[in-house]
Amino acid sequence: MSAEEGIPATIEGEPLKGKHALIVVENLPLPFDRRVWQEARTLKAAGAHISIICPTGKGHESRFEVIDGIEIHRHPLPLEAKGALGFLAEYGAALFWETVLAWKIFFKRRIDVIHGCNPPDLIFLVAAPFKLLGVKYIFDHHDINPELYEAKFEKRGFFWDLMRLFEKLTFKFADVSIATNESYKRIAVERGGMQASCVHVVRSGPDLSKLKLVAPVPDWKKGRDHMVGYVGVMGEQEGIDLLIDAVEHIVREKRREDIQFVLVGGGPALDDLKAMTARRDLADFITFTGRAPDKDLFEVLSTMDIGVNPDRVNAMNDKSTMNKIMEYMSLGKAMVQFDVTEGKFSAREASLYAKPNDPIDMADKICELVDDPERRSRMGEFGRERVVTKLNWQHQIDPLLTAYKQALDLP
Repeated sequence: MSAEEGIPATIEGEPLKGKHALIVVENLPLPFDRRVWQEARTLKAAGAHISIICPTGKGHESRFEVIDGIEIHRHPLPLEAKGALGFLAEYGAALFWETVLAWKIFFKRRIDVIHGCNPPDLIFLVAAPFKLLGVKYIFDHHDINPELYEAKFEKRGFFWDLMRLFEKLTFKFADVSIATNESYKRIAVERGGMQASCVHVVRSGPDLSKLKLVAPVPDWKKGRDHMVGYVGVMGEQEGIDLLIDAVEHIVREKRREDIQFVLVGGGPALDDLKAMTARRDLADFITFTGRAPDKDLFEVLSTMDIGVNPDRVNAMNDKSTMNKIMEYMSLGKAMVQFDVTEGKFSAREASLYAKPNDPIDMADKICELVDDPERRSRMGEFGRERVVTKLNWQHQIDPLLTAYKQALDLP
């Protein structure tokens, strides 16, 4: 199959035929979580019956739904956590509902493997009693939570120690672990004590049959000549405040009013970021869409001249692969980001790299790329080609199925 054909309807031989996999996700509803939805569709194509437990969310309020033959069981969450105590309340409520729904699903149809997607590193508690019944546990390592905690709260201490403990217990409990990149695999082996042969790298490669350019919509530019886009979570560790600093430098110091910035995504810091933008009198230059439907997302990605990734250079972001980078590359968009290890591995020549956490240098790099259409075209072509030949989801199918076959002791 070509990369643009995406996930096959049926994988030859259906290697997981007759197996039932339960995927548990705490932080995003399905099918909104693109990575997990691609995993679910791939496993179904391999013959498995797939059930998913996840929270409700905007546009995904139904408590039970079947999409493409995949059963989705959703539960409510009491709040969108901010502080450490808020996260404990959120995780406690999620664990309660995940446990209730897991047993409900088990009594309806026996489960062969539970696939837990962090954060948090607590889903093994849901799977623990099922292990006594022969159910296998696969840990899908999306975030390194000790580093995430430190990035959010800029400290260690008691809760950081808890994160390290939960992480260690998760790896010890898992039969097999899935890592999103080589940095995460090293953590599983060196910090989690797993055998390297039990850790499989399954990158967050985009499904190119779903991620396609649409006709640009000039209204997003608000009458300006150029547009810079951002797609992602609005959280404290995402560096949106540094991006706002960069915009202020472009508007005030460089005296440029020809660039519109459009930021797509929701998250706990969204209201604070909007307030910061208003205080600096930059609201006319920065559009926050909030969590947007696919129509708006694809319009923004297709209309923007370049993408931006302002993730701070810290231990969390340096080792993590960001979906937004893959999305920019998939649609042939050059980008600007800070110099982080995994971001650089993914993008290579598709990106310019600003000095770590330096909004002035980021502003300069943005203007440099906006003003050089030939260069950004070359960079965009390089990024698109890299996704097509090396990083799209089709290249992740084999390692995902290998992880499952190892956990289930299949040939």
